[in-house]
Amino acid sequence: MSRWTIAGVLAGVFAAGVAAGAMQQQTATRREPQFENEQVQVWKSIIMPNQPLALHRHDFGRTIVALKGGTLDIVNAKGETLKKLTWETGKAYWLDKDPAGEQHGDMNRGTEPIEVIVVQQRR
Repeated sequence: MSRWTIAGVLAGVFAAGVAAGAMQQQTATRREPQFENEQVQVWKSIIMPNQPLALHRHDFGRTIVALKGGTLDIVNAKGETLKKLTWETGKAYWLDKDPAGEQHGDMNRGTEPIEVIVVQQRR
């Protein structure tokens, strides 16, 4: 095989790997940073069905803007539902800071992704 053919094959393999990685990212629950300064931290959360966000906590209040609404179960470390939140597409919601020492995960038990913008205070 000539070195040009090998280079072409390697380029094709690289491109396929990049495409597969991009496709996988589109199907995974994730946070996408948007903006931050001294006052706020903003991110987009995409919660895929049955793929919870890892356990975490919020030390400050936050506004949620539902880009694609749905019902989210707030779960503890055992996976037990602590509460359910239903967000309508296009509406905004306020969530207080979490109780001291408490962590939670976010579980979408629906069939469609939930997408929200989170604007969290930093003070």
